[in-house]
Amino acid sequence: MSKVGKKSHRKDNEAIAKARYIKGSERKLNLIAQLIRGKSAQRALVDLEFARRRMAVDVKKVLEAAIANAENNHNLDVDRLFVKEATVGRTMTMGRFHARGRGRSAAVQKPFSNITIIVEEREEGETKKKVKAAKKAEKAEAGDKPAKKSGGAKAAKKPAAKAKAAAGETATAE
Repeated sequence: MSKVGKKSHRKDNEAIAKARYIKGSERKLNLIAQLIRGKSAQRALVDLEFARRRMAVDVKKVLEAAIANAENNHNLDVDRLFVKEATVGRTMTMGRFHARGRGRSAAVQKPFSNITIIVEEREEGETKKKVKAAKKAEKAEAGDKPAKKSGGAKAAKKPAAKAKAAAGETATAE
């Protein structure tokens, strides 16, 4: 008797890759993750190739692994892949000591981070703008769209103040 395997909660057109214990803080790693979010996989690889940050090499390896997983494990078309998510998290922090003057010491924190990249295959002819428009239309149909807030009294005063300033300028100019 063998155990029944867990069913993945991922869509069929998604692939994932993770890296743990990347040397550097999550804030710095997130700057690189922001660089590739929402871009096509090929464009993201080019951007990472020429990024002038040390951790970009590690992120590029993870993205290449996600693309390979999509191609080999999920039979997805590599040319239609885009970076759906790039999440960064904190992991351990090594504590070290730094010698200071007068026989004292100071703590030095050496942080590590995790990154998870999810790539997804776009449908034929589907672009980023079309996806956003479709999501907006779905929200409008559902009625989830909140009513726009007016600026209140301040918003009403601004046009009046501009009109007074324009009238004052013309009167002084004459």
